[in-house]
Amino acid sequence: MKGRKFKVTDHELVPKHEVVPIEEAIKIIKELGVRLDQLPYMKASDPVAREIGAKPGDLVRIVRKSPTAGKVVVYRYVIAG
Repeated sequence: MKGRKFKVTDHELVPKHEVVPIEEAIKIIKELGVRLDQLPYMKASDPVAREIGAKPGDLVRIVRKSPTAGKVVVYRYVIAG
């Protein structure tokens, strides 16, 4: 594997992460009836956040597979750190 960099998001246990565009983030926050700072945090230094290019102030959508619910969508607010 010399010369190849390991991508955290390629691992089977890491769910899909994506930065939500600002226009969509505004709609999501309004639908949920919360402020960004009321969501769970994700540090900008998190390996997945760094890999997807998430910056402080971004909203990240995480889509997980669930044996009981099928697909679960959660959001994280990116903070400095």
